Amino acid sequence: MIVHTKAIILRVVDYQESSKILTAFTAEHGKIALIAKGAKKPKSKLSGILEIGVILDVVYYYKASRGVQTLTEASIDYSTPKFREDFERASVLYASLELIGQLVHEHEVNTPVFDFAIKFIQWLGEAEETYPQVFAYVQVRLAEITGIGLVSALQKMPAYAFLNISSGNISENSEDDLSYKLTKNQTEFLVFAMSGRSKNIFQVPFENAELKQLVHHLDVYFTYHIDGYKERRSDSIFEQMLR
Repeated sequence: MIVHTKAIILRVVDYQESSKILTAFTAEHGKIALIAKGAKKPKSKLSGILEIGVILDVVYYYKASRGVQTLTEASIDYSTPKFREDFERASVLYASLELIGQLVHEHEVNTPVFDFAIKFIQWLGEAEETYPQVFAYVQVRLAEITGIGLVSALQKMPAYAFLNISSGNISENSEDDLSYKLTKNQTEFLVFAMSGRSKNIFQVPFENAELKQLVHHLDVYFTYHIDGYKERRSDSIFEQMLR
């Protein structure tokens, strides 16, 4: 079956002398592997456009029983050199795409996550400034979109709160041993992110390792609720922003 759809490149690896294999998140078939034959050749139409974070219009031959599909055509729908030139922007992009790659299943359509990813990539590519707390916002939003969203039980903004991992409740009391005490800044950030007041997250004055700690807490939350959730390879890059 010949398929024409949009795709987000999540990962690219070289294959043999002249080809590349892509992990792509597609609108039509979810996460799939695509082989781009001859893509490394200078004269190939695919040369230079197969990069992580690029949004493509693609054509490929699809067979459900096949592990790797064959890419036949691709053109850029959205790309920006800022992801190559701006280390912090690229760090947020890679961490976010790796998280998305863990939350979507192979050969399974996930329109809400796909639509979020498309909008987020374009927003991140065009934003005037890059803030490291954007990634924690992505964690909160993806938890909501995938059906494991956090829930606030707070009546007012307290001096601190607890993130209860098993229930997902943000409350003034610890529910069990698997709970993290949040700082005031971490609490405010989560309340803003959960309420849709996304602009307010940039005003939260994180100090020292507060943001890194919050990202870790949210990763533990994903680990608890998502089977097979693993540490991100991109964290070594992303964490350089948090020092």
